[in-house]
Amino acid sequence: MIKRLEKGEAQGIIAWHPDRLARNSVDGGRIIYLLDQKILKDLKFASASFENSPNGKMMLSTLFTFSKYYVDSLSENVKRGNRTKVERGWRPGPVPIGYRNCKETKTIIPDPVHFPMVEQLFRLALTGVYSVKQLLLKANSEWGYRTPKHKRSGGRPLALSTLYKMLANPYYTGHFLWNGALYPGKHKAMITTVEFQRLQDWLGRPGTTKPQRHQFPFTGMIRCGACGLMVTAEQKVNRYGSRYIYYHCTKRNLGERCSQSSIEAKALERQIVQFLTSLTVDEDLHRFLVETSLDAEKADHDRERARAQLERSSAEVQQQRDTLVDLRVRGFISDEEFMERRQKLSLDEISLNERIDGLDHTQDWFEPAKLLISFSNRATECFQAGDERTKRLILETVGSNLSMKDGKLSIDAAKPFTASAGTSNILQRCGIRESNSCLNLGKVASYH
Repeated sequence: MIKRLEKGEAQGIIAWHPDRLARNSVDGGRIIYLLDQKILKDLKFASASFENSPNGKMMLSTLFTFSKYYVDSLSENVKRGNRTKVERGWRPGPVPIGYRNCKETKTIIPDPVHFPMVEQLFRLALTGVYSVKQLLLKANSEWGYRTPKHKRSGGRPLALSTLYKMLANPYYTGHFLWNGALYPGKHKAMITTVEFQRLQDWLGRPGTTKPQRHQFPFTGMIRCGACGLMVTAEQKVNRYGSRYIYYHCTKRNLGERCSQSSIEAKALERQIVQFLTSLTVDEDLHRFLVETSLDAEKADHDRERARAQLERSSAEVQQQRDTLVDLRVRGFISDEEFMERRQKLSLDEISLNERIDGLDHTQDWFEPAKLLISFSNRATECFQAGDERTKRLILETVGSNLSMKDGKLSIDAAKPFTASAGTSNILQRCGIRESNSCLNLGKVASYH
């Protein structure tokens, strides 16, 4: 507006109040300067009077000063209120998707509609099976996700850029960023800090394994046992219109062409089912392991040793933070580098503290044994009833070093799984040694 006045497009201003024209000293000074230069002839206000005279300009300058005081005072009050809110564990301003501000309690609570879907998106992302675009398609198309409705926006499908920002936002770990620093929040967390760091590695670190983007569940997992190249898949249609999927060597070697034949997908899955069945544990042994307990003294010793290591790591992180502050004070690093490195150290410190707290809630050994054996017993059923992604995820979890030769699939059981259901192997999976003090070996033999 002032630039248009200086060009001569107008010679007067109509405003509600003088504070609408100037909220800082520079703007107020320019208005009075234009009056002195006769570029601005007159001012008209609905709630105040003005005369283009020395007294009028003095009163105008006084009103501009009060306006500046009001703005500065309001800014300080807002900042003080924000600092108080941050210290109480609540992030000021708008909250990310999945949460909402509660007007009654002045707190942040999970959005009953969006929180479960956003949490499920994080769980699927942590599996590493889905790409970000596949997650977006699942949310918008399969779940019918729509953004929260506001006065002027909302009710739209989730955007890809928004999903990337959500997956990279530490707010979902129970912490929040404010003025470049990470603070603990009192809102409900969706994932742990350890899971968040693993998710960031999957999203952006160079060399990180990316989700497979194909329509066949086992491509990129199996190597040809004859030439060592990868096994691929293709779909064939016979003259009756029936569709079949075949897996075969890519046969892209430069020398002699690989002579290995293809195998139908159904035959390949039958061999995978046989492997999964070999991981099944007898239900009687399952019940026995659940009822048996580990020597408490050894478990406590292991926990204390792990706690000491984590506390040493936490002390090292604190020392690095002190060094970082010293480097900034000396001017060896910039503000941007300081904020970025401080945020990384804060995440490391929070992650270590979560792991230390987790030691206090460590279950007895039979709880992971129970979960492991339950998974082994249900893997076959889930594989046969699951979709392509489920089948791939199960095979990636329990199998490694997959190779195929002469139509036969070879699979090594991934740790902590083994292809044998013997008692010693089961105990080794759970990190347990056989001991007369905690196991009745005669009873174990009877369960076979």
